[in-house]
Amino acid sequence: MATDLTAPRTVARPDVASIQRRTLRLLFTTQIIGGIGVTIGIAVGALLAARIAGTAVAGVAQSAGVVGAALLAVPVTRIMARHGRRPGLVLAYAVGAVGGLLVVLAAATRWVPLLFLGMLLFGGGTAANLQARYTAVDLAEPARRGRQLSLIVWATTIGAVAAPNFAALADRVTTGWGLPPLAGPFAFSAAAFVLAAVVLLGLLRPDPLLTARRVAADDAPAAELPPAADATATAVAAEAPAAGGGVTPAAAPVKARAPRGAGMRAAWSVVRGQPAARLGIAAVAVGHLVMVAVMAMTPVRLGESHADADVLRLVGIVLSLHIAGMYAFSPVVGWLTDRLGRRAVILGGVGLLLAACAVAGTAGHHTPRLSVGLVLLGLGWSGTMVAGSTLLSESVAAEVRPSVQGLSDLIMGLAGAGAAVVSGFVMQFAGYPVLTLLAAVAAAPLVALALRPVPTGAPDEEG
Repeated sequence: MATDLTAPRTVARPDVASIQRRTLRLLFTTQIIGGIGVTIGIAVGALLAARIAGTAVAGVAQSAGVVGAALLAVPVTRIMARHGRRPGLVLAYAVGAVGGLLVVLAAATRWVPLLFLGMLLFGGGTAANLQARYTAVDLAEPARRGRQLSLIVWATTIGAVAAPNFAALADRVTTGWGLPPLAGPFAFSAAAFVLAAVVLLGLLRPDPLLTARRVAADDAPAAELPPAADATATAVAAEAPAAGGGVTPAAAPVKARAPRGAGMRAAWSVVRGQPAARLGIAAVAVGHLVMVAVMAMTPVRLGESHADADVLRLVGIVLSLHIAGMYAFSPVVGWLTDRLGRRAVILGGVGLLLAACAVAGTAGHHTPRLSVGLVLLGLGWSGTMVAGSTLLSESVAAEVRPSVQGLSDLIMGLAGAGAAVVSGFVMQFAGYPVLTLLAAVAAAPLVALALRPVPTGAPDEEG
């Protein structure tokens, strides 16, 4: 019998369930490590900036980290679109580590421009943490996407709780090494980011996004494949473990390529044509805007009615309750997202945001009631973030998914940074109740958008 040597060899389908379980375990671990690094910077960043540049610009320095995370989403997701999740996450953590070291150098030299540059690059750690939630659903089953995304969001809680203790320890240790006070935590953050990058670089194999593209290419008729799908399938097959162990044989491995035009412009075109994607991005951005606007000025509100000796203690308690609302219940939010549907949880999140604005805005100087408002604010943010991110991820094809997700993080970051800046002026000239009222007004249009019927299946799945 003659053998056709020109025919391509059959490539075994990857064990998606096994790859997904391994990916989730790895992301959960690196999310804790990266979350510690990010939270340490947030905990001491404003204090360090106030000592170097003055109290007036301390908030601007903190906002630089938010803007940096938003802007870095563009190149990071472009790399992901072309080469997979692993190099994008590694790059984001590496940039965050460089930013942490620049902040340490700025603290030693007291050079303000270097401080702002360092804080801007430090946002790379946040960018990596945000993109990890999308990595968790590349291979997730449709009925479990919300839960698996929320599991990675919940891992941030562990880092957020542990970080203050590490910050104090790092400051004590590095002060003995000769570093300026409050600079040590950023050195510790840089080390945490490097560790997360090294772990991902060595262990995030096979790449979940490239594997998802290969599976989608295998399921689609050959005539419907995009130009890059064949190359992507061959590339991921070269590194995917076979069902019986080892490496699946492939014909000549080809470097994965992104679909032509898979940048921000293409992402925006896709979003404009997908109502479900628009709702997902709007839910994430609006929820983040409302949360940042109210949360950022809550310490100032507490300072209006309490003595200086009590303010820091009360701020710590109230913000801890707020962070618990944001992250601690995210697995429950993810379960509800899968059980009740994406839009239902988005609507519930908006309802909680509106309730938070009403409770916090009418709390006056009653700290317990203000704390309840901040918990509701965190829960509302969790609902819009988890359900919105899940809806967005499943509403677009795998080829453009990283770019669309990067666009979402860019819009979310800029919305949060803008809210932080504007909230200060509103607080100064109109007061906290007016600020919460305006935040509620900003959230209201999302209700109308969420009530519109939208298709929830991804185009490649619907096909």
